[in-house]
Amino acid sequence: MSHGSARLTVHGRRLIVQRHQDGWKQAHIAAAMGVSRKCVKTWIDRYAAEGEAGLVTRSSRPHTMPTKTSDEVEQLVLAARAEHRDGQDVLGPKVGVPPRTVGRILRRHGVPYLRECDPMTGEVIRSSKQTAQRYERERPGELVHMDVKKLGKIPDGGGWRTHGRAATVAHRHKKVKVGYDYVHSMVDDHSRLAYSEILPDEKGTTCAAFLRRAAAYFADKGISRIERVMTDNAFAYRHSADMKRACADLDAKQVFIKPHCPWQNGKVERLNRTLTTEWAYRRNFASNTDRAAALAPWIEHYNTCRRHSSLGGKAPVSRL
Repeated sequence: MSHGSARLTVHGRRLIVQRHQDGWKQAHIAAAMGVSRKCVKTWIDRYAAEGEAGLVTRSSRPHTMPTKTSDEVEQLVLAARAEHRDGQDVLGPKVGVPPRTVGRILRRHGVPYLRECDPMTGEVIRSSKQTAQRYERERPGELVHMDVKKLGKIPDGGGWRTHGRAATVAHRHKKVKVGYDYVHSMVDDHSRLAYSEILPDEKGTTCAAFLRRAAAYFADKGISRIERVMTDNAFAYRHSADMKRACADLDAKQVFIKPHCPWQNGKVERLNRTLTTEWAYRRNFASNTDRAAALAPWIEHYNTCRRHSSLGGKAPVSRL
């Protein structure tokens, strides 16, 4: 097997030697095979010195690496990843290592990407779908993404994440249902500025009221106008008169993704996943009220402090 950056395979190198033995000039061999004269001379000389073994692919790794990251630093990075379960842009400042070096260390040791892992245990559970076509709007407010994330409420005293699933088996058929929280979110396509609220349902009136409050929050942060609002095809978004009226009052055009293609609304879908891993399931909450109270501070952290790889390691406010 040839090296990834090699110009010729082993068969091609052997062909150079055969043609040279047949009396071809090196310049003619190079022209016929589309390689440089130096390349031809290299393989002829190696064959003359080592025989057939000289044509085998060799590692391109340098013999010495004076700037190689020490084993102690690599172990520090791996330990920090296991403890904090953060990406390279967040781990880099924590351990004092450039984010790109952190990424290379994690890949070198076969550490899986966060998107493939369970947020609680860190175990690999999925392989994420990726799309080759990425886009980003040129200015803040040109396009915002909107969606709802449904989360089960936490009973007083903590849920199964605190006490284990065995503690909830006896209450599986209890009459009093815990219910759900509906986390409504909106994120700006250009700056990734985000806003989220926990609301009791996902009806049209609720979605419309949230859109108005989110637009006011964006205006307070410097995004004075929202031009387009992208959502999925949920009934409340597509058919609600209140939702249409709210968009009209904001002078914003509604945009819907193609059915069964959630990745087209990927920026808010990614925010939903970040919400669950870094806020909702990051630690065990004693009650639903405790978790709800932690949302607003986390959103402030997300917008002002959290490093985003899509923004070059900066926070969303850096683009405003």
